[in-house]
Amino acid sequence: MLPRLTLRRLLEGHHVSCRALGVRLLGSHHNHQREWSGQQQQTRHKQQVLATLAGVGAGIALWMKYNHQTAAKLETADETQKYGVYQNGLPEYTLEDVSKHATIKDRVWVSFGSGVYDITDFIAKHPGGDKILLGAGGSVEPFWALYAVHKNPHVLDLFEQYRIGNLAAQDVGESVKNMDDPYANEPRRHITLKPSSKQPFNAEPPLSLLVDNLITPNELFYVRNHLPVPDIDASTYELELFDEESQKEKTLTLKDIKKYPKQTITATVMCAGNRRSEMIKVKPVKGLSWGQAAVGNATWSGARLCDVLKDMGIEDGKTSAVHVQFEGLDTDPTSMPYGGSIPIEKALDPHGDVILAYEMNGEPIPRDHGYPVRVIVPGVVGARNVKWLGRIIVSKDESNAHWQQNDYKGFAPNVDWDTVDFKKSPAIQELPVISAICEPLEGETVKVKNGKIKIRGYAWSGGGRKIVRVDVSSDEGKNWQAADALESDKARHPRAWGWTIWTAEVPVPKGKSKVQLCVKAVDSQYNTQPENFENIWNLRGVLSNAYHRVNINLAK
Repeated sequence: MLPRLTLRRLLEGHHVSCRALGVRLLGSHHNHQREWSGQQQQTRHKQQVLATLAGVGAGIALWMKYNHQTAAKLETADETQKYGVYQNGLPEYTLEDVSKHATIKDRVWVSFGSGVYDITDFIAKHPGGDKILLGAGGSVEPFWALYAVHKNPHVLDLFEQYRIGNLAAQDVGESVKNMDDPYANEPRRHITLKPSSKQPFNAEPPLSLLVDNLITPNELFYVRNHLPVPDIDASTYELELFDEESQKEKTLTLKDIKKYPKQTITATVMCAGNRRSEMIKVKPVKGLSWGQAAVGNATWSGARLCDVLKDMGIEDGKTSAVHVQFEGLDTDPTSMPYGGSIPIEKALDPHGDVILAYEMNGEPIPRDHGYPVRVIVPGVVGARNVKWLGRIIVSKDESNAHWQQNDYKGFAPNVDWDTVDFKKSPAIQELPVISAICEPLEGETVKVKNGKIKIRGYAWSGGGRKIVRVDVSSDEGKNWQAADALESDKARHPRAWGWTIWTAEVPVPKGKSKVQLCVKAVDSQYNTQPENFENIWNLRGVLSNAYHRVNINLAK
């Protein structure tokens, strides 16, 4: 049975892939063919709607095998065991009762543990947008298994405010009965990676190791996952392509992709939330508290996207398409994949270097980074560099994925969650110029030699804009000097996709035992960084590129 939310998304024009019960949603790559054209597409649409009308409630949980000892089991049981428990004096409802409340018109109810909640009045305020409706008319627990951030006490305190009753005893636990952990098959990670969340896994390397190499080792490259990591068999992998204008479709195996001329580029990939932990100090934001290392620089090899599209007759001046959409093979319990899109001009530009990458630093791309194929869109925010690539759609429309429409957008400092309108802000593509000090670290004691100290870090700018200068200061930004050395990729590309590692020796004020170091970078278009975070604060904590400041102690 499918949730009524699916019908709602269909009516709103959302792209939904509904599968029959029993199909494994998480794990190995699905090889089913998606129906795109003519009568097949109409038949598929009718099947989706009929399945949607079949009902909601406990059936939603049958899609994934998520094993709980009890329905109220939480990741931090000692702190959260008081939530979702039976409360005396509240009315009792069955799962069937809950299933009758899956739309705004009927008021949206969900169950959690032994509790029943009416979340209708919270939907507009939900930071994750309408994804809160994934559990409408059923249990939220299968979805919270994927989005473990909900299992924090401060989130559950808010959730409990919408409690309206108790779930009938016979239904408690039914929604998560006999289900496997969707994160049970995650890849092994390097012990030095510092997690900002474990489910899904997101982590960055120690800042002190980040600039030891111009090319970031695979094991130390930051990890940004939105859902469980799929386990894909490369021998059965297929990439589907579809051109909405011509209705042409094509399927490529990994072997087919490797037949195209191999392109190798050095490119930096950075999360839009890099350095969010500094913006949080101004005012709280919603998002992972990334430090300065949610960024990495690697060599990527694969087929140029423009070559692949050219074989389908899609070339500059020969298409009315405006966007190229990407969908990953990582999916949520409703089979909705992670997705994003880029402008068609970037995709078709032979100098834009968008590639279907199957190698990272000369090796097959690791599972955490998109094995077997990931799209690399150099100069563009990491969110559009979709991993585990399963589908490419050439379209007049931007991707309707949550991460394109209701996330990864910037807003003015006065916009809050009560006033935000994601439709009024464009999706982030190219990132602004940024830099960070990686050595010494905050609070470190540094020995002064000949009145100077040595500092190191990285600088990068989106859109292929080269770093032309890095300015450093040892007196809180009162006086500046240019960094002594800039190291970057020497390959002859029309644009600078990779970062720059910089080194500087700066004099420190005499008689001081503590100083504040500052850095700002300048790119080839003479863009530079803003002085402080107050002027660029935004509710999602993205585009966090103010001067990086590090306070250190001095030792003679």
